[in-house]
Amino acid sequence: MNNINLFVTGTRGIPDIPGGIETHCQELYPLIAEKGYKITISGRKNYLKSNRREWKGLKILPVWTLPNLYAEAIVHTFFSILKAKSLKADLLHIHAIGPAILIPFAKCLGLKVVFTSHGQDYKKKKWGIWAKLILSCGEYLGGRFSDNVIAISDSIHDILLKRCKRKAYIIYNGVSLPEPSTNTEFLDRIGVTPDRYVLAVSRFVPEKGLDLLIKALQLGYTPYKLVIAGDADHETNYSKNLKQMIDADDRIMRTGYITGEPLNQLYSHAGLFVLPSFHEGLPIALLEAMSYGLSVLVSDIEANLEVGLAKERYFNCGDITDLKEKIDYHLANPISPDEKSIFRSRIEERYNWTKIADQTIKVYEETLAR
Repeated sequence: MNNINLFVTGTRGIPDIPGGIETHCQELYPLIAEKGYKITISGRKNYLKSNRREWKGLKILPVWTLPNLYAEAIVHTFFSILKAKSLKADLLHIHAIGPAILIPFAKCLGLKVVFTSHGQDYKKKKWGIWAKLILSCGEYLGGRFSDNVIAISDSIHDILLKRCKRKAYIIYNGVSLPEPSTNTEFLDRIGVTPDRYVLAVSRFVPEKGLDLLIKALQLGYTPYKLVIAGDADHETNYSKNLKQMIDADDRIMRTGYITGEPLNQLYSHAGLFVLPSFHEGLPIALLEAMSYGLSVLVSDIEANLEVGLAKERYFNCGDITDLKEKIDYHLANPISPDEKSIFRSRIEERYNWTKIADQTIKVYEETLAR
């Protein structure tokens, strides 16, 4: 089907805005636009700092919202749905369970809706009881009332099946195989040596477990430094305390949100990538690290276990001692060329954006054909 008018919301915006859903949309929709779809990406006005309104065949539409941690997603989705209706969208694609709470509203307006669940956000530590209740309702309403549902992992599909009695299309997150950088200019600037640092790429929120990683590295001396690429979208007590922990230790540095060549250099030259999360959907940062052939160490939560790493690449979630011991082990035992090759092959076979785009288009076609 060509010339389909597709409207996308549930993301802060693209391009180069940090976040798993943002990366997902940035990679996916240019490929779908190449197939003839006319795509409008609704972004939150307070995140879209540039005046760019078109990018890689996509229309970027800034939509106002309240700049508030608890309200911005739902307020933005409400106005985005109204905009989709006014633009006579053939199909509305809503990402994430928070925005999904308004899917019944979109259906009342006569819109056809595809919903992608990226994870159980109500399990994140940053949310209070009312926010968790709203997010849980969003997952249920999205699963029950959308025309079609996409889950980015097997575990998310099982949750939707159990809670909503709804089978979903399982379409994984993806990552593009990179061209590793031989340049070290950014590393020189921040004062780290290639292969002599541990890398974490994450937002500064409790469920990512960065404080756990810092404490683990501080249990004993290691000559390796820790580089944390990321920041907080909204400053909280947790993010402030985390920055104080980082700034108080000369062996740890934070780069803020980075993309492009600086991030490429960090991935290309890291000695070990660590993801100590308590909750994930299907972590793109882990897939990115694997695409570089990096040695990786991750918590043994269900989303990470689904990736199918070797047993020694998992540590007991929340266990600082086990995390420290596994870090020391992997720093002393670099990844083998064979395992690097396995990582990259798995990315190409299972987490390939071209395949993911084709699978998503099939969902659109099935939805529109109803």
